[in-house]
Amino acid sequence: MTDDSLRRRIFMTLAAPVGAVLLSVVFSAIVLLIAGANPFAAYADMFEHAAKLETQVSMINRATPLYISGVAAAIGFRMNLFNIGVEGQYLLAAIFAAFVGGAVALPGVFHIGLILLVAMFVGGMWAGVAGLLYTQRGINEVISTIMLNGVALGLVAALVKEWQAKGDIAIVKVGTEPIADSGIIPNLTFIPELFGDIRNDLTGVLVIAIVVGISYHVLINRTVFGYDLRASGANPFAARAGGIPPKRMVMTAMLMSGAVGGLVGMAEIMDKGRYNPNFVGYLGFNGIAVTLLGRNHPAGIALGALLWAFLEASSNILQVTNTAPKEIADIMKGVILLSTVIGYEVVRRIRVREEAARTAARLAEVA
Repeated sequence: MTDDSLRRRIFMTLAAPVGAVLLSVVFSAIVLLIAGANPFAAYADMFEHAAKLETQVSMINRATPLYISGVAAAIGFRMNLFNIGVEGQYLLAAIFAAFVGGAVALPGVFHIGLILLVAMFVGGMWAGVAGLLYTQRGINEVISTIMLNGVALGLVAALVKEWQAKGDIAIVKVGTEPIADSGIIPNLTFIPELFGDIRNDLTGVLVIAIVVGISYHVLINRTVFGYDLRASGANPFAARAGGIPPKRMVMTAMLMSGAVGGLVGMAEIMDKGRYNPNFVGYLGFNGIAVTLLGRNHPAGIALGALLWAFLEASSNILQVTNTAPKEIADIMKGVILLSTVIGYEVVRRIRVREEAARTAARLAEVA
């Protein structure tokens, strides 16, 4: 590959997401001017707030479950499956994991490992229901996962009441029985010279997110199974002709996606030490947006998660400073997502035309 072709490839890869961010900034500035706010003051507040170490730690903590959720959705996308059920999968997995974690007493490594395994098992099995409906009855996974989200929310509401903590602790802290310290992943804010005196701790689930991202990259891009998965998603008919069993690949992809999705709620579980009725929501849906921004690539998903976390932090500070409506962050999210999806499609069509032109030129040379 020549230097010019490499530079062009990098440009085409970055054109859609970078252009989307710039477009959102311009569009949001216009909206702020119409609303009578100063866009420069608003953006200055956003970046000034993001420059603080405590805000950066909060952003990483928020981005961590978003990243795991994004990887869970990306596994399905690689198989051309739209697993929109990560929301229900992680909520159901979280309450089961918290209940089991609060019911047992084990040495640290085994206790944490049990909680993670329960979360992955429940998330995988719940996603597997959609996989079975798809492979055995031909029910579209979008419909089944949406319906399963509703069922999962109902089950969680019932289980919260059933597994309510007993004793005096239930008076001050509503939720499942507290998890012993042996079952809590230690935070990473252990170097005072780096983190100083901040109120927020850097979640230890960040390590799990990194392991998930590396494992996803190796599995998808460095193994035979990953090749089969990508081939089945790109062209299921050709993959079937090549001996790749489509139903088994669908089931495996859904189980894996659900298992990773089951880990999304672990950051909240490890922070609160229990499952409570105010458990963080919408991580599954936001994870889909993050995946679309990152084009299913682990590094791209990480950048998308950090961008989403930055916009959420900006929403909070704008509400405090009152320099702009906090809803401007939601507007930026929508513009970024919409323009990125459109941009990726435009780039894809340009690449197809260029490839067709190159092929025609080579055929003309041969002729």
